[in-house]
Amino acid sequence: MHPLFCSSASNSMSSNKFSTPIHGLALVLLITSLASTTSSCREQEKTSLLRFLAGLTQDGGLAASWRNGTDCCTWEGITCSTVDGMIEEVSLADRRLEGRISPSLGSLASLSRLNLSHNSLSGEALLSSHSIAVLDVSFNRLSWNLPQEQPSSSALDRRHMQMQVINISSNSFTGQLSPATWGMMENLVVLNASNNSFTGSIPSFLCQSAPFLTVLDMSYNKFSGSVRPELGKCSMLRSLKAGRNNLTGTLPDELFNVTSLRHLCLPSNGLHGALDPALIIKLINLVVLDLGWNMISGNIPDSIGQLKGLKELRLEHNSMSGELPSALGDCRSLVTMNLNNNDFSGELGKINFSTLSNLKTLNVGWNNFTGIIPESVYLCSKLTVLQLSFNKLRGQLSPRARHLKSLTVLSLAGNNFTNIKSALQILKSSSDLTTLLIGSNFRNEEIPGDETIDGFENIKVLAMEDCQLFGKIPLWITNIRDLEMLFLFNNELTGSIPVGIGTLNFLFYIDLSNNGLTGEIPAGLMEMPMLRSDTITTSLDPKGSELPTYSGPSPQYYTLGAFPALMNLGNNNLTGVIPPEIGQLKALVSLILGFNRLSGEIPRAISNLTNLEALDLSNNHLTGTIPGALNNLHFLSRFNISNNDLEGSVPHGGQFDTFPSTSFDGNSKVCASMLVHNCHSVEVPKGSTEQGYKVMFAIAFGVFFGLGVLLDQLCLSRLFG
Repeated sequence: MHPLFCSSASNSMSSNKFSTPIHGLALVLLITSLASTTSSCREQEKTSLLRFLAGLTQDGGLAASWRNGTDCCTWEGITCSTVDGMIEEVSLADRRLEGRISPSLGSLASLSRLNLSHNSLSGEALLSSHSIAVLDVSFNRLSWNLPQEQPSSSALDRRHMQMQVINISSNSFTGQLSPATWGMMENLVVLNASNNSFTGSIPSFLCQSAPFLTVLDMSYNKFSGSVRPELGKCSMLRSLKAGRNNLTGTLPDELFNVTSLRHLCLPSNGLHGALDPALIIKLINLVVLDLGWNMISGNIPDSIGQLKGLKELRLEHNSMSGELPSALGDCRSLVTMNLNNNDFSGELGKINFSTLSNLKTLNVGWNNFTGIIPESVYLCSKLTVLQLSFNKLRGQLSPRARHLKSLTVLSLAGNNFTNIKSALQILKSSSDLTTLLIGSNFRNEEIPGDETIDGFENIKVLAMEDCQLFGKIPLWITNIRDLEMLFLFNNELTGSIPVGIGTLNFLFYIDLSNNGLTGEIPAGLMEMPMLRSDTITTSLDPKGSELPTYSGPSPQYYTLGAFPALMNLGNNNLTGVIPPEIGQLKALVSLILGFNRLSGEIPRAISNLTNLEALDLSNNHLTGTIPGALNNLHFLSRFNISNNDLEGSVPHGGQFDTFPSTSFDGNSKVCASMLVHNCHSVEVPKGSTEQGYKVMFAIAFGVFFGLGVLLDQLCLSRLFG
């Protein structure tokens, strides 16, 4: 046996002699080790936390965990050091906390990470904490002016130097970011101050005081002035975001020296100038270039093809022109290309889209592109959004469009495409398609009524407006079960409105105006589930596609969030009465039935549509009085019942006092103080006066004739009596 495992009697006795102290020492060490991993927090720090809790008006259930007499290291959201038990982290994001942030949290000597984001807190941001390295108070209600003067204490200056990550976004901060205070944060790596109300210049001084600055996000504020050339000194900057401000001028040449930049995002400002081909290639690491919604001019330089890592190119809503460079096909990492609303021209076929295998969004709408859709576009199998609307494109949709299996949004509106039947047959195989905008094309073609046009099971928005399509509204539309918005206005459709439209559970916007539809308004339309609900719930992305609406002679397009619940059946040949069940459609914001041949009275039930903002019943054959209950429509701002056969007085007070007299024109029997026919006037219309004279003359003649006969009889009786 190995000597280490052998023992004699004497050795055994010796071992017994020392066994107890050795075991005791091991036990002490074990207890010490356990104590170090479960150290209790200090009483002073517990008091600081309880002061913070006491300042809350809504604690989100924290009080159940933060109980005095218990170890605060076990409290919810609290992390302590395993060495000395000092509090290192307070993490209480999205806990529905309300109240003020107590300055007591700043006294936690070892606190390095504080996250109070996504609550409803006010008070201080604890920027003067001596230990915090990572601070996140975003999405709260902090609204005080940030300090402009340098603190007098040099110790406080040193405390500022600990800050590395600061997120104060989505609050209500005002004032300017002063170098006196912010300039002391020399270890700052990330600063997100977006979505506040800061003014002044973009804080370019940070490039001098914070040499490690990597992320600077100043978006959604009120910064003004030019983009300062000092930003070129931020040699480690990877992300510069300052969109949605009031910046002006051109991009300084010095900015393009920051070769580490991956995200350059300055949309929605007043920037102008052109993209310099020699400067743009310096940003060789660029992943996102977003200069949309500015006044950038010139063309896209060929050198952009050298930005091999570019994933997002956003230059929409500028003043750019010229043909697109073929070099865009070399940006093989592109996922998003948005050149919408510029003055680009030429043919899209100059670009070999087949090399852009990662492309998901291609938006070149509202330009002057000509020719056909290049076949290479159909090889972008990952495309989810294809917007080619309002150009000068022509031809038919290629059968290769069937390869776009991931397509969710397709907009071809405002071009010169033909053969709508073929287009729909091809597109029905795109099972993920949710938005199909093909209006202002297919001029004077017949709307397909073919039973084989099915599919489209996920379509939510269908727009085939302004095509001069003829025929009847096809029944296949009534089978699109998820349809939410239907645009068929400005066509030449005839026949009746299909009853099945009323069975579409999610439809809240229907515009069939400016057609030749006949028959009565189907009672089934009064059963539309979404319009009968109190609120509209839609699965459409409010920032999604631009959709058509009319304001005057030409179409204007707005995002989905701009569309209210609407039923527009105006300018058709509809007959019959307005169904009284229309009062069930409580979600309606706009009801347009003007320019038809409707008869009967205005249903009093319309007064139940308390969300109504626009009501047009003009140019029909409506009779009876104007229901006084319409005064309950407190949001009604546009009202027109002109050119009907209505009578009686206009209701007093409420919204009716705000409508112009033109709202009631063409109703000769309607009276009001602001109309020609004043209800309190003693004057009688001329026609009535003349008629009265005739009646009075007839009565007088009869009386005198009767008296004459009577006198004659008396005289004769005396002579011959």
